[in-house]
Amino acid sequence: MLREKLKTRQANIGVIGLGYVGLPLAVEFAREGFNVVGIDNDAKRVHAINSGKSYITDIKNSAVRDLLKRRKLRATTNFNAISSLDSLSICVPTPLTKTKDPDISFIMSATRAIKKYIRKEQLIILESTSYPGTTEEIIKPILEEGGLRVGKDFYLAFSPERIDPGNKLYNTKNIPKVVGGVTKKCTGLASLLYSQIIDTVIPVSSTKIAEMVKLLENTFRSVNIALVNETAQMCERLGIDVWEVIETAQTKPFGYMAFYPGPGLGGHCIPVDPLYLSWVAKKIGFESRFINLADQINSSMPQFVFNRVADALNKQKKSIKGSRIHIFGIAYKKDVTDSRESPAFDIISILKSKGATVSYTDPYIKDIKFDGISLKSRKPSNDFLDKIDCSIIVTDHSNFDYDRIVKKCKLIVDTRNALKGFKGKNICRL
Repeated sequence: MLREKLKTRQANIGVIGLGYVGLPLAVEFAREGFNVVGIDNDAKRVHAINSGKSYITDIKNSAVRDLLKRRKLRATTNFNAISSLDSLSICVPTPLTKTKDPDISFIMSATRAIKKYIRKEQLIILESTSYPGTTEEIIKPILEEGGLRVGKDFYLAFSPERIDPGNKLYNTKNIPKVVGGVTKKCTGLASLLYSQIIDTVIPVSSTKIAEMVKLLENTFRSVNIALVNETAQMCERLGIDVWEVIETAQTKPFGYMAFYPGPGLGGHCIPVDPLYLSWVAKKIGFESRFINLADQINSSMPQFVFNRVADALNKQKKSIKGSRIHIFGIAYKKDVTDSRESPAFDIISILKSKGATVSYTDPYIKDIKFDGISLKSRKPSNDFLDKIDCSIIVTDHSNFDYDRIVKKCKLIVDTRNALKGFKGKNICRL
C-alpha cells in the first residue's frame, strides 16, 4: 500500500526538474531517508549532481556528496525511471510568453512523460506555479488517457512551491506546505508525504484553492512593491528621501508592512505569477485592474533608473551617449545565482540603446547573453573604476566592497539603498 510506504519512508521518490525548487526538495527527501531520483533534461545538471556538486547556493556540495555516498540520491535524464517511483513532484519552470501569457509547456512535457510510465498506486504532485484549474483541467485528463482513474488507481495533487532562494531563515523544511488534492484521498496522501519532511503541512479543500493561494501570495507582493515604486517616483519629484519615509513608517506597530522600491521586479515568481492570475481572469471576463496597473508600474522602473542616471550625469555636464557605465549586480536579488527576469537586463538594454558603454560585476554570474548583447563580469579594480563615469547598484550583494565603491566611483546611482549610512556628493539614491 502506498500509504504504508510513505509512513515508513520506503517509498521511492521522484522529482522532475532540478532547479531552485526541485533540488532542495529532492535533497530534503533524501535527508529524511527516502530513496530519491531527480529527473532533468539538462545533462549538465544531472552530471553535476551525480558528481557531488551543487549549482544552487542554498545546497552545499557536501550535502550532495553525503547523500550520494549513502545512495539516497541520484539524478538522471531518463524518464523511464518514473515506472519505479511511488511519488513524483513536478518542479519545472512556468514562464511567460513574449505576449505575457502563461507558458505551461514544461508542465505539459513533464505530464506527457509521466503518462508513458504511469502505473497504479502512484502519487503525482504539481509544485510548479500555474493558474487555477491547471491540475484538474490540464494534467488530470492527460494522465487518465490510459484508463487509470484519479483517486482510485493513482493520486493527483497540487502543492505550491514557496522557496525563497538565499533566505537564511526559511527553507524547504520550515516553510509551511499547502496541499490540495483532486480527491480527499489524494489530499491525504500528499499531506502524508510532505509531513515526513516538512514541519507544517496545510491541507486545503481543492487543487484550485492551492493554486490560487500561491498566486495571491505573489500578487500581494507585486501590488505592494508597485505602490512603493510609485511612491519612490513621487518622492523623487518632491525631493523627499523615500527610504527615510519607509523606515519611519514601519515604526508603527500595526496596520503597516514595509516594502521597498527597487530597479524593477525579477526572479521566477513575482514578475510572473500575478500575470497568470490576470490571464485566467480574462478568460472568465473579469478585469484585474490592480494586477495590470502593478505590472505597468513595476515594468517602468528600469526606465526610471535610466532617467536617474541621465539626470545625475547631466549635473556633471555629461551625457549618456559615450559614457562608461558599470552595473553592480545582475542577479535578480542579493546573494543568488539566478538572473531570471532581472531588471538589470532592461537597464543595460536602455543604456546601450542610448549610446553608453556598459560593463558589469557580479560574483555569481560570470557572463550574460541576451538580445544580441554579450558581456562578461569584470573585476572592479581601482584602475578600472577610475575610467567609469557612473556606477549603478542594481543588486546589493553582501560581498561587494561598498566602502571601496564609494571611495573609487565618481558617481553612483544606488537603487537598493545599499549605501545606507554612507555620505558623499557622488551618491544618488533611487
